Amino acid sequence: MAAAAIRVVEAHARVYRRTWRGSVISTFLSPVLYLLGMGVGLGTLVNRGAGSASIGIPYLAYLAPGLLAAAAMQTGAGDGSWPVMAGIKWTKTYFATLATPIRIPDLVIGHLGWVGIRMIFVSTVFVLVMAAFGAVAVGVGLLAVFPAVLTGLAFAAPVSGYAAWLKRDTGLSNLFRFGIVPMFLFSGTFFPITQLPGWMQPLAYAVPLWHGVELTRATTLGLATTFSPFVHVAYLLAWIVGGTLVAIHTFTKKLGQ
Repeated sequence: MAAAAIRVVEAHARVYRRTWRGSVISTFLSPVLYLLGMGVGLGTLVNRGAGSASIGIPYLAYLAPGLLAAAAMQTGAGDGSWPVMAGIKWTKTYFATLATPIRIPDLVIGHLGWVGIRMIFVSTVFVLVMAAFGAVAVGVGLLAVFPAVLTGLAFAAPVSGYAAWLKRDTGLSNLFRFGIVPMFLFSGTFFPITQLPGWMQPLAYAVPLWHGVELTRATTLGLATTFSPFVHVAYLLAWIVGGTLVAIHTFTKKLGQ
């Protein structure tokens, strides 16, 4: 299976070699805008008020690792959504792929392997931008790429399965509108979830993004995590493995093998 999955990764890389220009703006410009607007702009106001005293560090340094995990989430969810539906419904490239010796598990694992490579690249760029803003040292920031990639894959795997199960792409729009965006806002990226109403805090604990934010923030700032780091890693791995199994099941149902 490994060799066949690598062939799928190679196919994605060959396509990306011709289409990479379309992702340059989102890869490089998004972290600059987020850190400039939310970290520097909003951070100035937070540091002047009581916010800086409550978190104990400048707001830019607090926010940047959270945005790193959130960027990985958005990349993983994005690469697991419309590209999967395109391969099944619009361009039908998955049917062409399965006409070769490649099987559905190879297709799913190869797809997620390519998403992981993309997230390593995106997260590394984000860390370099963070360092340019003075939010983190490059060496420590690069260590946070690992939990960021785990966070992204924890979304890419189940979203891929969901995209394969859908009949229309309106379900993907609703996923981002009612799922990804609220998670981005209320999973500890911008403020500690202890500031949320009591009934919302257990919901935040259940979201993979919060576990990723805890890990990236602990890696870059040395802050203590709510649970053991091993618990956070195990939780993200459970989402990756469970999501991969769901994706293989829905791909099999949809592609007829």
